[in-house]
Amino acid sequence: MLAATAFATSAVPLLGAGVASATTAGACESATVQYRIVGADGNVVGADWTSQGGFHQWDTVPGSVQVRLAPGQTVGEGCKYPVSLAEYTTEGPNWYVSGHQSLVDKATVYLTADDVAGTDDAKRTWQKLTVKAPDCYGQIDLYGDDITYDGKTGEGHGPVPYEPDNVVTPYHLIAAWNGGEQPCTPGPSDSPTPTPSTPTTPATPVTPTTPAGGQPPAEETTPPPTSPKPSTTPPTTPDVPPLESTPPATPKPSPSDSGPPLAETGASAPVGTLAGGAALVVALGAGAVYASRRARLS
Repeated sequence: MLAATAFATSAVPLLGAGVASATTAGACESATVQYRIVGADGNVVGADWTSQGGFHQWDTVPGSVQVRLAPGQTVGEGCKYPVSLAEYTTEGPNWYVSGHQSLVDKATVYLTADDVAGTDDAKRTWQKLTVKAPDCYGQIDLYGDDITYDGKTGEGHGPVPYEPDNVVTPYHLIAAWNGGEQPCTPGPSDSPTPTPSTPTTPATPVTPTTPAGGQPPAEETTPPPTSPKPSTTPPTTPDVPPLESTPPATPKPSPSDSGPPLAETGASAPVGTLAGGAALVVALGAGAVYASRRARLS
């Protein structure tokens, strides 16, 4: 019993040497983005700097968009705000009939404290996003992250916008445009051209039989096509989250179902109790063996 007590007591200082902890960066908060469309000559097209959202707000194709952080904000050191502009081909000129979409082009910039608007802004140079000009039905999105919404899987990718299933990506949408004058021509098919087969003699038509009762069958009518279900346009907001901090090089171990979490190494963890119990079992077993041997010798 004394041996078990001594073993458990000596194990406590080792287990209580320190408590594992993880730090998280919480200094960066959401920021408000301003934007404006600029032409090839650098002049402003349409409205000047604004933070107003709206999926159908842009009447002009936003081929190039300048972005900045709205004035009056305090941005922490090292905080970054990704802003992206992406172009998609669609099956129709507005969101309700956009159907299947395909990513065509994407650009991303990262705004920092240097991009906050203030005094003497006329002499400043602002970051600019540019995508290809659409030549058919399309959609262009300005949004507050750097994810590529192309339907691929893996880190940095997300689902393609798709109205019938109400897939309202990109997330953190700031503003958008839908339009176009003509359908997009599908690309050439990779399937080989089928070889025409030898025509066969058509089968002899079968004379329809009169159903029981002597009445001819009712004429089949084709049901009218169903209209798409009405839905709302995706919500927009000029407030975007900061870029997530870089994860540590050594990942934190995950808890296991077979034992206590590795992070629980403090005095409150159950490891000390388990170690003491194990030592007690060993000591009692040793005592039983010793008593048995003494009984046989005597």
